[in-house]
Amino acid sequence: MTVNWGFSGPDPELYDRIAELDRDDKISLLAAAEAYSNAYQAVKLAVMAALGDADSVAKEVALELHYGARQAEGQVSLARDLARRLPSTFEAMRRGALDPYRASKVADQTSVLTDEQAREVDAQVAGKVTTRDATSVRRLVNRTVARVDPDGHARRCEERKRSRKVQLCHEDEGMATLYAYLPAEIATTIYTRVDRVARRLRSNGEERTLDELRADVFSDLCLGIARPVEPPRAEVFVYLDFLTWTGLRNEPAELAGHGPIPAGLAREIAQNATIRRVITDPMTGTPIDVGRHRYRPSAATKELVQVRDRECRIPGCHRPVQACDLDHVKPWAQGGGTDHGNLCGLCRRDHRLKDEPGWHHRMTETGVLEITTPAGRTYRSQPEPLTTAA
Repeated sequence: MTVNWGFSGPDPELYDRIAELDRDDKISLLAAAEAYSNAYQAVKLAVMAALGDADSVAKEVALELHYGARQAEGQVSLARDLARRLPSTFEAMRRGALDPYRASKVADQTSVLTDEQAREVDAQVAGKVTTRDATSVRRLVNRTVARVDPDGHARRCEERKRSRKVQLCHEDEGMATLYAYLPAEIATTIYTRVDRVARRLRSNGEERTLDELRADVFSDLCLGIARPVEPPRAEVFVYLDFLTWTGLRNEPAELAGHGPIPAGLAREIAQNATIRRVITDPMTGTPIDVGRHRYRPSAATKELVQVRDRECRIPGCHRPVQACDLDHVKPWAQGGGTDHGNLCGLCRRDHRLKDEPGWHHRMTETGVLEITTPAGRTYRSQPEPLTTAA
């Protein structure tokens, strides 16, 4: 007889009632189901950690739960990390506030650290990971790892460069994937150049989609085929504080769309770069002014919003703001101003979503974007501070 251990499934009649629920109750049920699932997953991982350190534990788990070998090994490794190195992350799972996939992002990014360093990162990100998607969790933890272990982060970045490579993978129906594993600043520059040429061609009346144009531009550049449109200068955006720029300290910098990069690399990029002065609030680290070399205030406002947001403001979307629209949160036609307190970066897809029935955006005085969905739920988006708060 299988022991139940106090677990019980939902009332079978619940499934028949789901269609009858209003939208708000459906979202509430969705959140409740996720919370219970996370809590039960925490029990499963706690059991795996308690089974001991023998290599055979993963095999026993695989046999009982019908997992493949790699899946079982990954789950057991995650269980041990959570139980021994990441107590705050594990506690969030036990409360039902964090799922195993997002928890694995904390474990993966801290795997290079000592137990003491991992616990320090775990304590610093506690309370922040539960309201972020998996990509945001990974970036937050990466940023924190770089600050907790800056020398190790710089060393690992140099070691990774020795793994750069290009691979060709043949696909079905006459297609193939060309895969390039490159340093982030080089890959970003290549993509930015390709994207800008493609967008310029698109604006000149091309009927091909942007994806098709990017693929064709990339192919032509690799093969040395001249294009009818002169390729513009590619741009990458790196954010580093003044003391790191001058070499007085080694605080990790941030490469837009990627995340933290070592201070030395940031200084190397800045040697041949256009420098913009950004003033941040010392208490919050939020940008409040951008030094400008142009007279027109609209250009300065655009720069300030781009520096502040850095990515699309909708949670879960990580498109760099330079490839986004600058949207009036309160529409211009309704009296909304063209200033940093009423502008935010939205990718084209999320910009269009804003105009769908039931969706509403509002910017608070502190720069928090509030997104209200058709279910009446409100979600808040606040950009990461540009510098460490005082």
